[in-house]
Amino acid sequence: MRIAITGASGLIGQALVRSLHADGHHTVRFVRRAPAAPGEARWDPRAGYVDPDGLRACDAVVHLAGAGVGDHRWTDAYKKEIRDSRVLGTAAVARALAALAAPPPVLVCGSAVGYYGDTGDRPVDESAPAGTGFLASVCVEWEAAAAPAREAGIRTVFARTGLVVAPGGGAWGRMFPLFRAGLGGRLGSGRQYWSFISIHDEVAALRHLVDTPTLSGPFNLTAPEPLTNREVTAAMGRVLRRPTPFAVPAPALRLVLGELSQDVLGSQRARPARLLESGFAFRYPGIEESIRAALA
Repeated sequence: MRIAITGASGLIGQALVRSLHADGHHTVRFVRRAPAAPGEARWDPRAGYVDPDGLRACDAVVHLAGAGVGDHRWTDAYKKEIRDSRVLGTAAVARALAALAAPPPVLVCGSAVGYYGDTGDRPVDESAPAGTGFLASVCVEWEAAAAPAREAGIRTVFARTGLVVAPGGGAWGRMFPLFRAGLGGRLGSGRQYWSFISIHDEVAALRHLVDTPTLSGPFNLTAPEPLTNREVTAAMGRVLRRPTPFAVPAPALRLVLGELSQDVLGSQRARPARLLESGFAFRYPGIEESIRAALA
């Protein structure tokens, strides 16, 4: 297969490219600079430009690009960057696909379980409505921006990803060094639910969504059973054989992180109902095995 990918330099994108190449597939990685290597094509999401030659003759497009949610404090300027990088990028890709005479048959578009807002102890699946808050509003706009692709008859899938268990980035990329040093601990009360997924299952699920022609619409890419932050903290301690005595009080998180602390302390108990119904089998459904797989 020939698969076009945006966000190929990110945590998930790099892992997806490695997996596809290992199985003999070809990728077209969209970059914002001038292409400098075989298999690269140019795009400028803010300008709405996507090189159509990079999309032609592709069997699928996987759109993962977006500014890191936890990379910076949420100033008004950075919140705009989070929103624009997703909404403008998705709109550019969707319009470019719709303009092709023979577009790829499927677009798998990144999204997030942030769509549901803070769900507390209440489990949610893909049938739940959008929640409230900044990230939920971003996810709603993000998915809506793919409308031109859907209207052009392209099978469009939204991968609502949870917290990815991987050492190279994201929440776990920050957690592993702290826990290895014996400085890990729960955040706030620790009762908030974390919807997690191993990087291996994240990649396998994305490929499953690409490969299964009957699938469209939203899919939660999370392990079958979310856990509380307290349970995740305990599992990290067991796997790394380190004590987890520390707890970061909620007021301290609010002081340091500002509005971002709402996401850290918020609870999202999302379950992958549609993914399981589609026949996907998790290789690492539990937290300890996900952590061990990441470390390996």
